[in-house]
Amino acid sequence: QVQLVESGGGLVQPGGSLKLSCEASGITFSSYAMGWFRQAPGKEREFVAAISWGGGSTYYANSVKGRFTISRNNAKKAVYLQMNSLKPEDTAVYYCAAGRSAGYTGQDDFGSWGQGTQVAVSS
Repeated sequence: QVQLVESGGGLVQPGGSLKLSCEASGITFSSYAMGWFRQAPGKEREFVAAISWGGGSTYYANSVKGRFTISRNNAKKAVYLQMNSLKPEDTAVYYCAAGRSAGYTGQDDFGSWGQGTQVAVSS
């Protein structure tokens, strides 16, 4: 049974930083691409970032490029999202996802999802 557990969310002031973590179990982690998506209140869930199974390729939404960094540690079965220069519009529930399709940015590319962690950016 695949389980993805996110942590690291919280309340931060604009301009601040947070690092999200996602720990996986029940899968051969190193065989999966991993992604982060987010859903703000009243909006659809959207792609944030993704990383290939080996970590050699990364993908970012334009809205976070240059501010967020995705990374992974296959030995720890974990994926991370370092978020810097946070803005109020980054406020959302952030979801970790695992997938084995050819794509990296669509929700349909990921078959397993975590429960999400809340990030709030406010002064």
